[in-house]
Amino acid sequence: MFEMTRLHGATVQHDGATCFSLWAPDADTVAVKLGDGSVHTMHHQASGWYSARVNCGPGTTYRFLINGQLSVPDPASRYQPQGVDGPSCVLDPDAFAWQFNEWKGRPWHETVIYELHPGACGGFAGIQAKLPELVDLGITAIELMPVNECPGKHNWGYDGVFPFAPQSSCGTPDDLRRLIDAAHGYGLMVFMDVVYNHFGPHGNYLGEYAKSFFRDDIHTPWGPAIDFRNSQVCDFFCENALMWVLDYRIDGLRLDAVHAISEMDFLTNLAKRVRSAVPDGRHVHLMLENENNQASLLAEGFDAQWNDDGHHALHVLLTGEHESYYQDFAADTTIKLARCLKEGFIYQGETTRKGASRGEPSGHLPPTAFILFLQNHDQIGNRAFGDRLITLADHRGVRAALGLVLLCPMIPMLFMGEEWGCEQPFLFFTDHNEELGRAVREGRRNEFSDFAAFADEMIRQRIPDPNSHSTFVTSVPDRAGGNQTLQDDWLAYYRSLLRLRHAHIVPRLPGTLSDGTTIPGEKAVSACWRLGDGSRLRIDLNLSENPVVVAAPDPGSKIIHDYRASLSKDPTILPGYSSRAILDQAT
Repeated sequence: MFEMTRLHGATVQHDGATCFSLWAPDADTVAVKLGDGSVHTMHHQASGWYSARVNCGPGTTYRFLINGQLSVPDPASRYQPQGVDGPSCVLDPDAFAWQFNEWKGRPWHETVIYELHPGACGGFAGIQAKLPELVDLGITAIELMPVNECPGKHNWGYDGVFPFAPQSSCGTPDDLRRLIDAAHGYGLMVFMDVVYNHFGPHGNYLGEYAKSFFRDDIHTPWGPAIDFRNSQVCDFFCENALMWVLDYRIDGLRLDAVHAISEMDFLTNLAKRVRSAVPDGRHVHLMLENENNQASLLAEGFDAQWNDDGHHALHVLLTGEHESYYQDFAADTTIKLARCLKEGFIYQGETTRKGASRGEPSGHLPPTAFILFLQNHDQIGNRAFGDRLITLADHRGVRAALGLVLLCPMIPMLFMGEEWGCEQPFLFFTDHNEELGRAVREGRRNEFSDFAAFADEMIRQRIPDPNSHSTFVTSVPDRAGGNQTLQDDWLAYYRSLLRLRHAHIVPRLPGTLSDGTTIPGEKAVSACWRLGDGSRLRIDLNLSENPVVVAAPDPGSKIIHDYRASLSKDPTILPGYSSRAILDQAT
């Protein structure tokens, strides 16, 4: 493995001492106070840096003392054993004994992602116990929702204030390494969801001694924007990305909501630094969530983007919902889905309901530059009651759509529990102090005041309290309380589709290009791709109740997937709520 240069935080030296570094340009003095009570002056360096070399090693707890008064944890702490308000702890990331040192990752086209919430899956050890099931399902990568230290014992994941420190309630940093090492032993990649666009509302003190970490002219939904014009700020987050890739051997990063980052140069620089830090032959993948649909970023070091456009079109077709962001997909939805399957993004510069232009042309990108899904943490957890898709849509429609999502050349992603038909909600949950918890609860309920179903204040009061422990418990997937036969049926369906993908689609994915789409009827699409080996894949999808007329399969082609299509004896008739995948292999 390549060695990592660590600028921020506590770094154990070869002789056993520790070097402490803090960027505090607004501080007059900085000291490091160890758990034994000793205080060590930190020396002022250029550009607002303070540093000290202290004879202490791994396991030492410490805090920084700003101007002799303000005692704060290390913003680059690698471990917060007592939570966000406790002291930081010195760690030696090189001390872990990895078992699978020959692991190089897997090529991107082999990726099938399973997104999960670490806390809801029993922490790092609980996820590790689940790995054999995921391998059997056909998953090749698990994506961890953010694990950075958040206030309290459980959190949705996006209130982190220590990007370098894994959530202590999920396990120790070495527990996380054991999970990653075990996953590699099973042939599974591990992706990390990282949040570089904001800090959580409690436990972040950077504004007290490094005001230039934030901008005062740009505000995000979470407060002042992070100022990526500042090189020290860029280094902080780039170092974080490199820590996950080098110290934890993470196989990929998913960057949350990069549309809230005003400096795109930061993103391209991060990608370059990650790419240059790993040895040749090792696969590391970088993914984006980006409402701006900036296709240009997918040609500058990033492998793929979550295709929210595709999800929204499918969701509207399956549920009929049309409020909030679904308004942009409520008209000509079938045409929009066809464009997604042919060109990637639906919005490629068109005007949205808000009157703004959104997106860039994406038809030149390969299908594998887009991650497609029917469910994820956002699309469930951002709903007032955390509704799963199968509680909103006809199950036949969901199964038909899965034939498209899991077999098309885009990269598929599942959300924890959907593979066995989980109907439990996945809610927005927190564990804040009473005052902050009250503010979060009221803010959460007010978010839905513009929805017709929640116009009445009394109805909004029924929205679960994010800070209630029961809200978290309700969000933990549990097969014990459901219909076992129905769960097994869903599981078998997902497993069969993923086996088809690995057998017929994955080996042919490199070099795949769209071969066009047609619209045989309302809520029905027929999409074709020319696979890398010259084979032709066609997927027919009908999400309406009514049959539609489609082209007959070409002579010599093979139907590899048939959900209800065989209900019609005529191969040109696609019944309602059905899907079919046809492979015409190259000769």
